Amino acid sequence: MSMTKLRILALGLGLSMAFGTGAFAQGAAAPAGAPAATAGPVPTKIGVVNIQQAISESAEGKKDIDVLQKRFDPKQAELKGLSDEVENLKKQYQAQADKLSDEEKSSRAKAIDTKQKSFQRNLEDAQAEFQQAQQDVINRIGAKMLTVLEKYASANGYAVVLDVSNPQTSPVLWATQGNVITKELVDAYNAESPAGAAAPAAKPAAGAAGTAQRPATTPARPAAPSPTPKKP
Repeated sequence: MSMTKLRILALGLGLSMAFGTGAFAQGAAAPAGAPAATAGPVPTKIGVVNIQQAISESAEGKKDIDVLQKRFDPKQAELKGLSDEVENLKKQYQAQADKLSDEEKSSRAKAIDTKQKSFQRNLEDAQAEFQQAQQDVINRIGAKMLTVLEKYASANGYAVVLDVSNPQTSPVLWATQGNVITKELVDAYNAESPAGAAAPAAKPAAGAAGTAQRPATTPARPAAPSPTPKKP
């Protein structure tokens, strides 16, 4: 498997990559017969980055997330309409239940149940479609960003860069703010990205001194419609 595919696979599985091994290790063994590299200072710095935050705050990421949001706005409105329709049917049923015959109650309950199932299917399909489209954006930008990160880390003497996007796979409990290079990665990516000149990334809000912040791990998704109505 190519290194690019390995990177994309890692992104798809949670965007947790530690630079300092494999193709990103400083001082990896040279192929047999290759001339010996000139000895130089051994990198010792350790960096901390939130790669998902960097993706969402890059100029290209902001643009693509905005496009994605607009693409799903009509579906969002459609789901809201279906949800409201089910809720209205439920309210009417509850308000008139005492006056309805058993046959009418059964008929209305069945109609509500059918509408509710249709809404649920549409909601699940829309969520799956959005998540896939969102993951496509993350994978595409993330693959390019890893290349930029490799160059940045090599140029700035980092031996290892840890990703804190997912605390379950990379449980970095504390780091000095000087080790956090998410903003620097965003700037480096914007400088190489065609969208970089259009909308420079804003600097993340500073947290407590000396701590590495963990912002949201994924780009914002459209707000879900009102909760799925309960069957009467």
